[in-house]
Amino acid sequence: MNEYTEVSREIGWDDVIEKDGPDFVLLPDGEYPFRVTKLERARFQGSAKLPPCNMAILTITVDGGEKGASIVTHRLYLHTKTEGLLCSFFESIGQRKHGEPLRPRWGDVTGSTGHCRLGIHEFTKKDGSAGRSNEIVRFLPPPEPKAAPASGGWVQGSF
Repeated sequence: MNEYTEVSREIGWDDVIEKDGPDFVLLPDGEYPFRVTKLERARFQGSAKLPPCNMAILTITVDGGEKGASIVTHRLYLHTKTEGLLCSFFESIGQRKHGEPLRPRWGDVTGSTGHCRLGIHEFTKKDGSAGRSNEIVRFLPPPEPKAAPASGGWVQGSF
């Protein structure tokens, strides 16, 4: 069992509790690898910019190396207005190639990995104080595979 597959259960009113929550880590702006640890299907009720639609709520662990890991909640709205954002997410996790149509395999999303551009979201807390959290600014495509040089052939600039 690892941190992503921990067994959960209901806690009784008189049960002993002891497990501390994870420390909050705020990573600096930058590019990081990530893993999707949870996917919830939900319904977006609509706003001034986007009508009601299906929504995927992703829990994503962003690996900051020595700095620690940041847990980010990210919403994917299933609407034609956000289709480009959906495509970039599925390209990042390797389900889609750029420019090709895709029927998402939602069952394969949890556990998938990719790279993202992380930013810092500044907000005002309910008590009026300033707050900061990480947010995914953009999902990045997988790195291009490096072409191996042709063996035994002529390579310009090498003697």
